[in-house]
Amino acid sequence: MGACFLVLLLTARHVSIRWPRFFWISACAPLASVIVSTLLVFLFKAQNHGISIIGSLKCGLNRPSWDKLLFDPTYLGLTMKTGLVTGIISLTEGVAVGRTFASLKDYQVDGNKEMMAIGLMNIVGSCTSCYVTTGAFSRSAVNHNAGCKTAMSNVVMALTVMVTLLFLMPLFVYTPNVVLGAIIIAAVIGLIDLPAAYNIWKMDKMDFLVCLCAFAGVIFISVQEGLAIAVGISIFRVLMQITRPRMMIQGNIKGTDIYRNLHQYKEAQRVPGFLILTVEAPINFANTNYLNERTKRWIEDESSSGNKQTELRVVILDLSAVPAIDTSGIAFLIDLKKSTEKHGLELVLVNPTGEVMEKIQRANDAHDHFRPDCLYL
Repeated sequence: MGACFLVLLLTARHVSIRWPRFFWISACAPLASVIVSTLLVFLFKAQNHGISIIGSLKCGLNRPSWDKLLFDPTYLGLTMKTGLVTGIISLTEGVAVGRTFASLKDYQVDGNKEMMAIGLMNIVGSCTSCYVTTGAFSRSAVNHNAGCKTAMSNVVMALTVMVTLLFLMPLFVYTPNVVLGAIIIAAVIGLIDLPAAYNIWKMDKMDFLVCLCAFAGVIFISVQEGLAIAVGISIFRVLMQITRPRMMIQGNIKGTDIYRNLHQYKEAQRVPGFLILTVEAPINFANTNYLNERTKRWIEDESSSGNKQTELRVVILDLSAVPAIDTSGIAFLIDLKKSTEKHGLELVLVNPTGEVMEKIQRANDAHDHFRPDCLYL
């Protein structure tokens, strides 16, 4: 039964895509499937032959329950922790789902407004003991597949659910669960974009790993765990980029005053006696040790080359791609200057941004570490 209705729903969607004037076929197919399947189960007593049905559900709306709020210290700590974890997962899922559909429909999602809406919705819902909810992926997909364009569809859906809870619940006793599953599967299949996944694979293997983990986690575990795995891998990647920023040696492109990465531009040439380094990240407490080790290793390699014609005399640190620096970063620059002076070398700082320049000037006000002849705009 599930397979048959899934084929029916996919066929209806294909017809609506192929011939847009028949858009109503795709929109009506889910409701028609529920009605037909319910009648089939009722007529043939399919629940006696292994088909799971919704069964009897209590009619009516929840009564107000704000008078049952208890601020007992025994349970308050557990409630706070549970609420925090639930809130983070709900927000992650809601914002992720919102951005998915925003990319499909080419509009913007404001994360702050999403958070406020989900929070207010759950506060109001808790006053009648409603289930904790978010911008659910399955219902959003069904809405999208039915052709809904605006949030007014949610108002209509809410009113329909209210009328159903009050008056129509007995009609859904025999509705099979497999049809509800088929409706969700048919809606979600339309969101799987294989060409986009292939493009991610070609552009960035790490992004593809995040995509694959999210996809597999949602399918084989749950939406929450799948998103949590993807977010965890993404955060780990960001931490790796922060703690191990890109640092490279630059060379001059012959016949110009342009300096570029030696490994990226084959025509770039080393300037004899100069080691030109560039950092492409903020310099802060998380990466100063890494930068210090890399810089000193390069200086040692250059100094031990043994060629007197290209003997290292000046280390140039290009700061044009460093948007910010903290106290640990200033300490790294001071330590690097002292280290180069011990080796008889000169350290020159080039193209510091406004914020970096201000921090260097404040450091100079205290101890005058960087003379004007070692700073070049």
